[in-house]
Amino acid sequence: MRRLRPQGAAQGRKPYADRGRDARPLPRCARLGRPRPGIHSRAGAQLFLVVLPQFLAAEGSGPAARPYVGQPRSRQAGDEPSLRGGNPALGKPERPRAAGDGVRALTGSGPSPARRAAQAIDALRHGWPLAMDGGPVLLPVETAVARQASAERMLISAARAETLKLANQREAAEPHAPVLIHGAEPFDLAAALPVADPALDLAAPLKGPFRAETIGWAEQAAAALELARIAGILPAFLVDPTDAGETQPIAVSDLAAWADATALSIATRARLPVSASEDAEIVAFRSADDLREHVALVIGEQRSDVAPLVRLHSECLTGDILGSLKCDCGPQLDAALHAMADEAARGGWGVLLYLRQEGRGIGLVNKLRAYRLQDQGFDTVDANRRLGLPDEARDFPVAARMLELLGVSDVRLMTNNPAKVEALVASGIAVAERVPHQLPANPHNTHYLSTKRDRSGHLLT
Repeated sequence: MRRLRPQGAAQGRKPYADRGRDARPLPRCARLGRPRPGIHSRAGAQLFLVVLPQFLAAEGSGPAARPYVGQPRSRQAGDEPSLRGGNPALGKPERPRAAGDGVRALTGSGPSPARRAAQAIDALRHGWPLAMDGGPVLLPVETAVARQASAERMLISAARAETLKLANQREAAEPHAPVLIHGAEPFDLAAALPVADPALDLAAPLKGPFRAETIGWAEQAAAALELARIAGILPAFLVDPTDAGETQPIAVSDLAAWADATALSIATRARLPVSASEDAEIVAFRSADDLREHVALVIGEQRSDVAPLVRLHSECLTGDILGSLKCDCGPQLDAALHAMADEAARGGWGVLLYLRQEGRGIGLVNKLRAYRLQDQGFDTVDANRRLGLPDEARDFPVAARMLELLGVSDVRLMTNNPAKVEALVASGIAVAERVPHQLPANPHNTHYLSTKRDRSGHLLT
């Protein structure tokens, strides 16, 4: 195959050969403004320029083509509309706008109530302030990131106010009711934390003086304390603080929407052999606005003609996983699984509901704070109350919803707690039998079990 070469190279010429035998290349700056040289007559090629105006005119009724690009085209009045008043095809021009001006939520009304509650709980964990609808701005004392914030007033629980010896505290019958206190000096976070955390009472015994004030937004205050419990933080807030940062809006009604158990649904299920029984299935439950994922373990073959043996077991990291001797949670879990395996061997079946409600609903960190108070001599009920938290805050309607999704309407309930029976019955689950579930005490949990019997009404002997 013959290889083609450029024409100039084929004739032994250089591009500038037409400028004479002794010609040298021009400097680059000189070549830039120089007209292109004509085509050499010996090149063997000719260039023709054909202008077809009839084809250009056929493209439309616009002005005639310019001879070449760069020559200005003369304009006549009325040739084109002025864009100064706006392009007719696009409408009138708009004024400059700030970022976000006129932006609306996709739903037209903002996040749903349940989502606002979920965002408020998340805000408390991150230490961001809440803007209560119909109430003040509240900054969580324990987690606040705005370290420079300060306020004239604090919101705490009545049980905590009782510990602080306030003269006009609320009645002891309402230990979880909100109390608004005013100090002699503004509260900064360093001064507010010992007021909020009773575990620091021995390290910071001198506090006050304080006085309690009337709350004109009692519903919002109670909702804030409940949100703090769900978030697992101390129920204490700076009220209308300065320099608190961006707020998260929340309304009292949002909390009820978030707690609606009907939002729970089955996420997935799978076979899960366990040490107590190889014939077991695990079922996971999830709600869109709640990060807690509850599970059920179904042991044996599910039957509609036999009421299953059911145990409601609240998550206990220290007892279930670490083998804590301060409670009886771990042994209760193991014993319940083996009892259900025995039930399945006799032709029945069982369901263990594992509820993600650590510390009876107050959260892991607050449960450990209660342990610290127990080491100071307080029982489990008084320890929770000194924290400003309820001693029983579990959400039993969630358990009823899990049973409903599993197709269970009648149960034989393994429990020593009559409150569980009442809660399931109130939620539409029939309890055919209460099956006692008592295990031997050890030296570390004897006082704990006695408190459950004497102060919480558990049926223990």
